[in-house]
Amino acid sequence: MSDWTTHLLIAPVVVPMLAGAVMVLASDRWRWSPVPLGLASMLAQVVLAMLLLAAADQPAVRIYRLGNWPAEFGIVLALDRLSALMLALASVLGLAAFVFSLARWQRAGVHFHPLLQFQMLGLNGAFLTGDLFNLFVFFEVMLAASYGLALHGSGTARVRAGLHYIVVNLVASLLFLVGVSLVYGIAGTLNMADLAQRMRGIASEDRAVLEAGLAVLGIAFLVKAAMWPLGFWLTGTYSAASAPAAAILSLLSKVGIYAVLRLWLLLFGDDAGASVGFAGPWLVIGGLLTVAFGSIAVLASQNLSRMAGASVLVSSGTLLAAIGSGQVRVTGGALFYLASSVLAIGAFFLLIELVERGREVGADVLAVTREAFGTGEEEEDIDAPDEVGVAIPGTVAILGLSFMTCALLLAGLPPLSGFLAKFAILAPLFSAGAAVTPMSWALMAALILSGLATVIALVRSGIDVFWTTPHSAPPRVGLIEFAPIAMLLALCIALTAAAGPAMTYLDAAARSLHAPQDYVQGVMGVPDPEPRRAP
Repeated sequence: MSDWTTHLLIAPVVVPMLAGAVMVLASDRWRWSPVPLGLASMLAQVVLAMLLLAAADQPAVRIYRLGNWPAEFGIVLALDRLSALMLALASVLGLAAFVFSLARWQRAGVHFHPLLQFQMLGLNGAFLTGDLFNLFVFFEVMLAASYGLALHGSGTARVRAGLHYIVVNLVASLLFLVGVSLVYGIAGTLNMADLAQRMRGIASEDRAVLEAGLAVLGIAFLVKAAMWPLGFWLTGTYSAASAPAAAILSLLSKVGIYAVLRLWLLLFGDDAGASVGFAGPWLVIGGLLTVAFGSIAVLASQNLSRMAGASVLVSSGTLLAAIGSGQVRVTGGALFYLASSVLAIGAFFLLIELVERGREVGADVLAVTREAFGTGEEEEDIDAPDEVGVAIPGTVAILGLSFMTCALLLAGLPPLSGFLAKFAILAPLFSAGAAVTPMSWALMAALILSGLATVIALVRSGIDVFWTTPHSAPPRVGLIEFAPIAMLLALCIALTAAAGPAMTYLDAAARSLHAPQDYVQGVMGVPDPEPRRAP
């Protein structure tokens, strides 16, 4: 494809790169410049993502070859429905974090806006790149920016959690580099489409080394996806980060999910020879264990921030288990769940900042103590006149409704998109003619029990925050802070209302992932000798 939309593929990388560089260079002379420049950049990325989302809705893959070099030697950017979806989610979440930060968090430390732009550069590049080496480069750009965002605002807890996060991800980056080296040493290429073409022809004596390299690469991705037991760092890091930083960092776990989904279906499909379905059962087992661990963490959390971090674990585990099933329609449901959970968790991280504003320090811990040992207050006088009604300030009512909406989305309760997403994952596993396996029952149990755990935890916290220990005075909430939350929740509601067209798009994305001959042909520019069919 050579129409004008093809040339837009480079824009999501160039726009934040230029914006971040200008912010750094101009920060000393024009201190006001990051805000208008950042707003223009984020709005431009949203517009670009929407254009590319529409352009990707076709079988042909959009390819941009930098310098017009052949795919085997040059840098290739590739756009299909999956990468377009991830670009759209990243741009919307980035805009929400940017607007929310304008209230006060941009002043809590230095270089927040450039860090956010470089974070977007890494995210967009990782979703568009077509080879493993540049995936590594964009991963490192993304992680370098995330280190600054995790530490932004300082504080003992934030620095301690941030340093743990840095160490874990440096180890993961080392594994990434080792895996890439092993793959290149055996296959002689790092282009993902070229590697997919060569999988069948790998000599039997070399296949074990190649699979070992890809397994090491997979571990690096699963560290970022926070699969159990590799995700021990996530809850503490995300709960300690500032609200806008935590919202955009919550998407980083989905970058690991994206890499696993892309490479596993591309390299271990029907044309992979003896490597067909390599490590698929481990994805299911790891996903189910992650859901279990995340559900326990949700129930055990004594504050909302850690609860939100545990919800990220539950969503990652659900996606890994669904992907590992290897079924096209389940993958389509998983993509719907990915879109819903990213928006809902981002809104929840931002909402927590407003909900906890004005509460007493340690209020959550005191609530747990009160539940265990009672309040210690004397019984009310039965002769005292009863109060009729309780005045609820408007701000608290709006925050309460937003909290309830987040709870419905995260727990997967009807009628919102979280419920539709879980139904879309489970329906193919139990449809007429489907072979119902123990994995199907285990996944259904995991989704139901994790939803129950989330309901219990969020209802308990909601009662405590809005009823048992209400704010001494209504929290002061600015429109610029609530608007991003309202936007993310409105998109979840829109996703519910437009579930039919959304599932049509995402089912098509799943089919192309399971039968990636169009991707291979588009990137390599030559016909795939043996087209694969989706199961």
